Amino acid sequence: MTLEQQLLQNNPLHGLSLEKMITELVDHYGWEILDTAMRMNCFNTKPSIASSVKYLKKTEWAREKVEAFYLSRFKRMPRASAAEFELPPRMRTFAHGITPKTPMELTVESILLSQAKAASAHKERSNNGRNRRR
Repeated sequence: MTLEQQLLQNNPLHGLSLEKMITELVDHYGWEILDTAMRMNCFNTKPSIASSVKYLKKTEWAREKVEAFYLSRFKRMPRASAAEFELPPRMRTFAHGITPKTPMELTVESILLSQAKAASAHKERSNNGRNRRR
């Protein structure tokens, strides 16, 4: 087994089916929090495990977004390095000994606050970039 294969086995997504991942997320967070965090119709309009899995299998960007959420919020794994950020979440490696932590406690309010802060920071960076070009 190569080193990369060993590091991939340390990824919580290794061997995890989409159905099991969605089930774990829904059981812990519920549909409303998933919808607020990721804004996907499969979590909003008549959500079900089966319809979400079907959609995520067809839609790569959505699947990667859910997998990234699973790694960062549910398993609380370290942020991807700049080089690994370009890889799909299932292909990211984690050093031996790094273990998942307890899931992050989220509420609709905490997600909306976090999104507002991120939007404000983005706007600030955009404005600073415009001011430097003048």
